[in-house]
Amino acid sequence: MSEIRHVSTEPPAGGPVRLERHGRVALLLIDNPPVNATSREVRAGLLERFETLARDAGCDLVVLAGAGRNFVAGADIREFGKPLAEPQSPDVIRAIEAAPQPVIAAIHGAALGGGLELALGCDLRLATSDATFGLPEIGLGFIPGNGGTQRLPRLAGLPAAIDLVTSGRRVGAGEALRLGLVDRVVEGDVVAAALALAADAAVVKRRVRDLPVPPATAEAITAAEAAARRKLATMPWIDEALRVVGLARTLPIDAALAEERAVFQRLRVSEPAFALRHLFFAERTAGKVDGLDAAPRPIERTAVIGGGLMGGGIAYVMLTAGLTVRLVERDAASLTGALQRLEALFDRAVARGRSSVAERQRCSASLSSTVDLDAVAEADLVIEAVVEDLEVKRAVFAALGKIARPGAILASNTSYLDLEALAEASGRPADFCGVHFFSPAHVQRLVEVVRTADTADDVLATGLALARRLGKVAVVARAAPGFIGNALFSDYRQACEFLVEDGAAPEEVDAALEAFGFAMGPFRVFDLAGLDIAWRARQAQGGRAPGLRYSTLADRLCEAGRFGQKTGAGWYRYPDGGRRPAPDPEVAALIARTAAANGIVRRPIAADEIVSRALAAMLNRAALLLEEGIALRPGDIDVVLVNGYGFPRQKGGAVFWASRQDRRAIEAAVDAHCRKMDKSFRRGDIGSLLQAVAAAG
Repeated sequence: MSEIRHVSTEPPAGGPVRLERHGRVALLLIDNPPVNATSREVRAGLLERFETLARDAGCDLVVLAGAGRNFVAGADIREFGKPLAEPQSPDVIRAIEAAPQPVIAAIHGAALGGGLELALGCDLRLATSDATFGLPEIGLGFIPGNGGTQRLPRLAGLPAAIDLVTSGRRVGAGEALRLGLVDRVVEGDVVAAALALAADAAVVKRRVRDLPVPPATAEAITAAEAAARRKLATMPWIDEALRVVGLARTLPIDAALAEERAVFQRLRVSEPAFALRHLFFAERTAGKVDGLDAAPRPIERTAVIGGGLMGGGIAYVMLTAGLTVRLVERDAASLTGALQRLEALFDRAVARGRSSVAERQRCSASLSSTVDLDAVAEADLVIEAVVEDLEVKRAVFAALGKIARPGAILASNTSYLDLEALAEASGRPADFCGVHFFSPAHVQRLVEVVRTADTADDVLATGLALARRLGKVAVVARAAPGFIGNALFSDYRQACEFLVEDGAAPEEVDAALEAFGFAMGPFRVFDLAGLDIAWRARQAQGGRAPGLRYSTLADRLCEAGRFGQKTGAGWYRYPDGGRRPAPDPEVAALIARTAAANGIVRRPIAADEIVSRALAAMLNRAALLLEEGIALRPGDIDVVLVNGYGFPRQKGGAVFWASRQDRRAIEAAVDAHCRKMDKSFRRGDIGSLLQAVAAAG
């Protein structure tokens, strides 16, 4: 990526906005590491500089640029949860537009959020070919508040503005040029190119605010609005974004800007905005471990053992990240099937425009396949993704310990099984870690990087570096049954099964939790994932713990061959092999028989009780995970639940959500959950959990 370094003509005490004079041209350089965020100091510096230059008869042109690797990658998000300090960004943009000189934005790296809005306030925009642009505010629970909803339509047209504002997607310099966001794409030093325009008589004041909104067909506008509204269920503030962008056609710009700012100010302190900011910072912290300063081991040659749905997905993401992959299967038939699944993933990516034919060819050239385990001998990293059976996996690692080269990392994708036992079987426990991808691995963002008691620091560092290279969100966990995610999910599953035994129907539990905001209700999830996976894990762990309440319902379904959607029946039935679940009278009868045999008098259960009990189970386990050191931070738990288990993103995760509720109500719900389990069931310290959230800010 391009990087701009200019030596200031002023001492560092001049602040984060430096002024350089190049004859009759003024260069304003924003230097606020690491990303040049528009903090209060930056805003004040810009405003002061523009007010000074407005009185400078010796200045004919102003160039605005960013130092380091970016133009301006957005605002300081930490400011958004409290009153914004003066001056605010609209004040700066008004000063730019009021400047007597033309102002050129010289853009390299990222121009995002407030950074793009700052550039839209300039008269001309030059960009390097690697620059990126976007308005990501919608993903943080609010809308652009510095003119983005009004200036963008005047350059790109209303359909494109609707798309960019409501999707938050980034565009490269080429697309930005086609849309009209930038006037010119240059190679090399964009600041030098902007300074060279001083002698160009065609460079004049051209305020974006004065431009008309280009005409667009009703069909194009309707299509853009319809695409945005498809996300309303999880992002209801999109309605406000659509309304405000539409004001570009119907209101004078000053009135529209005032309404945009009012909506921005209201939404930035809404509950979803607080929740999404919590996740924003939690995701950036999740892959960090205090005191871990080991350098990652170099990884280029990898091997994946097992080419099923998980193994194939893992191989796919490693290939697309530029790694070489050797795929190993147990026999020729299994290998053929694995390669066909991989081909289907690449076909789909090319058909949907997410990959090019050339990229697919590059990935194909980086893939080799075999049924010979000895072929992994030169790999830097080997990831095991075979059937979820402890003895099968132990045998694989016992062999890998002898085959893999010295210093190679051995990793397991197991979701439940004993990593310490697998590390021991390898004979190389320091080189071993868990790298738990979530299904489907090529879609889900989450990876749990799991350290055993013997995992070397540089092995852990390598697992985290690998996750980042694959574009994943990494969370560190300590080896324990289910790690973070499946430990939480197991307790959630139990609570939902108890709700069914106590009187709710599976479809009622699903409806209540989907209304709360889950992407999918638990029983639909169980059927989609396959009931047999958790069943085998329970068998491996010895099944029922003595003295604790245990529901046998899921075990009975598995014993009847009802593994979920893939067998046409699980908690629901799936008529004619379809994907749409239908309530099953056989399951209702099984539930009634089981409850009666256990002396449970079933009763109607309201939706609010369903939600309370399900989340209480999660929260109690979350507290225990922190107390036991399996999870490092409360935010890590929320990152796992949101990115791996469909917890509503706009609620910030279970721990953050609980921190915004009445403390006594949460404590009472957890107490009730623990009593339903058994008197000896361990209760987590919910007070300490919620205090840890508050301390994290």
